[in-house]
Amino acid sequence: MNAVPEEEGLVAALNHDAEGVVRAGKTVFVPGALPGERVRFRRRRPQKQFDYADLVEIVSRSSDRVTPRCSHFGICGGCALQHLSPAAQLLAREQELRENLQRIAQIEPERWLPPLSGPVWNYRRRARLGVKDVGKKGRVLVGFRERSKPYIADLTRCEILAEPVASLLEPLARLIEKLTVRAQLPQIEVAVADNATALVLRILQPITTADRELLAEFAKTHAVEFLLQSGGPQTVTPLAEAGAPLYYRLEEFAVTLEFQPLDFVQVNGGLNALMIHQALDLLGAGPGDRVLDLFCGLGNFSLPLARRGAEVVGVEGDEGLVNRARANAARNGLPDSSFFSADLTQPDPDARWLQGGYSHVLLDPPRAGAREVLAAIARLAPRRIVYVSCHPGTLARDLGELTQLHGYVVRAAGVLDMFPHTTHMESMVVLEPRRSPRARTRTAA
Repeated sequence: MNAVPEEEGLVAALNHDAEGVVRAGKTVFVPGALPGERVRFRRRRPQKQFDYADLVEIVSRSSDRVTPRCSHFGICGGCALQHLSPAAQLLAREQELRENLQRIAQIEPERWLPPLSGPVWNYRRRARLGVKDVGKKGRVLVGFRERSKPYIADLTRCEILAEPVASLLEPLARLIEKLTVRAQLPQIEVAVADNATALVLRILQPITTADRELLAEFAKTHAVEFLLQSGGPQTVTPLAEAGAPLYYRLEEFAVTLEFQPLDFVQVNGGLNALMIHQALDLLGAGPGDRVLDLFCGLGNFSLPLARRGAEVVGVEGDEGLVNRARANAARNGLPDSSFFSADLTQPDPDARWLQGGYSHVLLDPPRAGAREVLAAIARLAPRRIVYVSCHPGTLARDLGELTQLHGYVVRAAGVLDMFPHTTHMESMVVLEPRRSPRARTRTAA
């Protein structure tokens, strides 16, 4: 069988998986190659529309190429862009957002916001780690999955996880090897709060007294708290006596938000604080304004908005998060904030939270976007909308509907570096009614 020949080409761009794009007859995706580089590659996975290839050699290097900090880069699937400088990563994200807005929605914002960046290392305070008892290796592995493979990567530490968990992958693996349930423990949920680190062990069978003693000793040594989960979220129980509730603090707004270990919180705490500041400045709401905060979660935006004097109504589909948002409002002395549990994929036009007028709307939906609630937002006729997105494709789709069907215009858009070194992207967009005079708003977008 003849060996597949090597080819040479110029990398034109990165695709959404951070693979280099080479135009060589058919489009070829080359992992590890960067825009502007000339590379040698060997095709390995022919497809109908494009091919995958292995990088053989970098003939000419990009000035944006850097040495990855992590020794596991290229094997672990947790990161895809450590070989690209953080500044260049932001430019690549902006280009991806620009292309999605143009291609899907035929939109060009009136202006681009400067990219917003925060911590780029040891920033990840929420994560799900895989655990595997590998018989052939005679040991347990703890970490993220390998890139494009179902196997758990053999990691010693992680450069994007927040400490102390970044340094605990190998110690956790050695601990689990000693447990009787080592083959019945498939994952660990990580939650690093300002005051504590919680590790939720998904355990499929009861642990022994000896297991409990080993876990308790590890928790004391490494200053972590273990919780056990045998089924759904309602089965999570602390290994020992429950400690103080987890929380994170938003100093600018004098707000503290308590949360549970499995709750959704923005993974990058430093960037989250900057994101809230920017969103509230762009929204421009204050005393006398009424704001609808959709997909409000724990109150991440709602409570800072209320602290600035706005009347806020938060809506979230997860009833547990709604209850904790209410408790967070009361705990921070913000009882005027109202929170409702509602399915935002099937909004009820007669729902209480849709009654009355709103001057502003802020929404931060999941990856699926907010298509089902856009018509309801348009009927409210807010004079300004700030849309925070974690998926450029669904964002562009939704903006297309708001601009083409509901008469809004995109005043500004920009990217947020919530997930450095990964392919995930966060962005923020400001919209206003096309014919609305800007003088009605407090802050120009």
